[in-house]
Amino acid sequence: MDVVRACEAFVAVSGYGSFTVGAAAARIPQSVASRRIAALEQHFGAKLFERSSRSVLLTPFGRDMLPSARRLVELAEAMEHDAERAKLRPFRLAVPVVCAARPLALLVAEARRHDLHLEPQPAGPGERAELARALEVRAALVAAPPTGSTWRVPLGLAGRDDTGTSAVYLETLRAGRADRATRRRRAWIQPEDDVPHVRDRLTRLADAVGLQPAQVTVSTALVDAAAQVLDSTDLLLCSPDQADDLGLHWRPIGELDLARGYDVAASSGEDAHRIRTLLSAAIGRCLGVPGPAGARP
Repeated sequence: MDVVRACEAFVAVSGYGSFTVGAAAARIPQSVASRRIAALEQHFGAKLFERSSRSVLLTPFGRDMLPSARRLVELAEAMEHDAERAKLRPFRLAVPVVCAARPLALLVAEARRHDLHLEPQPAGPGERAELARALEVRAALVAAPPTGSTWRVPLGLAGRDDTGTSAVYLETLRAGRADRATRRRRAWIQPEDDVPHVRDRLTRLADAVGLQPAQVTVSTALVDAAAQVLDSTDLLLCSPDQADDLGLHWRPIGELDLARGYDVAASSGEDAHRIRTLLSAAIGRCLGVPGPAGARP
């Protein structure tokens, strides 16, 4: 027996003194109201109403039970209201600043279909991790080593000119004798990739192929790094999607398989599970994951 629904019928009928009118007020058929009240009487082992052909009157037991029934109905209504408000509470999610507006908007729309009112908060990799630790967001897409991560985004070097090659080798940035008087070409690392599992691997490769330390440089902002690349023969470490957005020609690095990895950090395991399962494909599009999971809409 549904005690709450039975009490709703009991309160409505007692308020109007009529099964017909009370059932109509409760928006249920009269037969349903009668069955629910009969089930409640059977449950308590006592009658709630004295029924006659003309009226319905509360029994002494019914009068004693009515205040409790009203409190239960009011509490149930309050719970329904609170549940609706909880569904509308913003779910703050820290996301990379490299996520473009349209994929983010599609992510928010997808989340709403799952009763999740997502509120993206763009931030750098270090800030996202700190926001999650400080519980200033409910979850964060944090940088992680690509092996075993939830999302993996390939990285390569992109430049202004199309060289027609299938890969770019970092060693080609090494200056020859004739070039030593000119400015050496650089590979720019944007803030999103200023994490050990990306930055350190690239700088170690640069050392191994004989580049000068300044030839692999971490930029303070993506816009600044992109401007340098668009105005020179420098290269930008980025994803294929970013290169496409910036009008650059992207190629993988010949000597190194480099990628961004992302995972979810959340104080609640349930929140982390919801993000990974319900929104995996939409997040993949935001991050630039290739293939069906990250295909552009």
